[in-house]
Amino acid sequence: MAQQFPPQFKSRLALLVFLKGAAAPMVLYFENPKAEYEDFLNAIKTGANVARVIEKEPTGPIKKVAIMSNQIASVALQE
Repeated sequence: MAQQFPPQFKSRLALLVFLKGAAAPMVLYFENPKAEYEDFLNAIKTGANVARVIEKEPTGPIKKVAIMSNQIASVALQE
């Protein structure tokens, strides 16, 4: 009989940014992704009236990103 071992992996919460005209979403990792998610949602809501540049420094493979708020189609959180 085999012993059951607990899983030894960590899951991270990622912020997915769907851009207009892009086939795949941009996957960004942050220390506090829920706060960044709310920031992106606010940018989308106000981006219809005034376009602004959103600059972030995520952790992970992408080190720095700059996006126009009117080019964001949607955002999501994924574990």
